[in-house]
Amino acid sequence: MELLYAITLAVLTSCGVYLMLRARTFPVVVGLALLSYAVNLYLFATGRLGDAAPAVLGKAGVYADPLPQALVLTAIVIGFAMTAYALVLALRAQGELDSDHVDGKGDH
Repeated sequence: MELLYAITLAVLTSCGVYLMLRARTFPVVVGLALLSYAVNLYLFATGRLGDAAPAVLGKAGVYADPLPQALVLTAIVIGFAMTAYALVLALRAQGELDSDHVDGKGDH
């Protein structure tokens, strides 16, 4: 389970970084989203992967840590807002510069 989780994190992170290094705005936005998914999965994994009981006192001897779950929920909201803002910024640049190149120069 941990190996699959680590491979998934590595693939998401590497694809996100690769797309963020592209010269077009849409791949940069998708790369940001993939990188935020990888960070969310990493934060979720810090709260233990396995058979941990829910964080209810007195019900079990081993408790899951609720802090990473709260961090992931917060990161999901922030990531959604960041993606929406980056997408609007990319659409605005496309409309004004008539190019989706990140520096605005384009191919033509």
